[in-house]
Amino acid sequence: MKIITIIPEDFVNYKVASLTIEFPYCTFKCGEAVCQNSALAHSPTIDISSADLLERYYLNDPITSAIVLQGLEPLDSFDDVLDIIRTLRVAYHNNDPVIIYTGYTEDEVADKISQLAPFGNIIVKFGRYIPNQKPHYDDVLGVNLASDNQYAAILDKHPIK
Repeated sequence: MKIITIIPEDFVNYKVASLTIEFPYCTFKCGEAVCQNSALAHSPTIDISSADLLERYYLNDPITSAIVLQGLEPLDSFDDVLDIIRTLRVAYHNNDPVIIYTGYTEDEVADKISQLAPFGNIIVKFGRYIPNQKPHYDDVLGVNLASDNQYAAILDKHPIK
């Protein structure tokens, strides 16, 4: 898979120390001119497997207890997101929180959300960035979000069929 950055021991995007993974792709649905992450589009990519990422998380860093997927737009790399979560849950038998920062609305990604929910303990931050808004505290994430329309939701766990 291709990513841009790995941030170990990130304390900015979730209420506990997290391994943050940034993804390189985005359709710029918010508008590239207003995107707070647009500079990432010009970053070099790193080729890495989900197993290598999770080894950094699970085996080599005792401080972190969550994984944050953000980027540009992690859901535009959905197969890679799904691979990371499946590997974490199935191969490592780990149920730590996985937080996905997306600029999409729930309706725009309902099909993807239905595929992620069965894995349990998945949190999704929904909503596009809107400039010049007052940040607000999100109780689910335990951090401030940049725009009034942004919020986090814990996905309901449904049995895998």
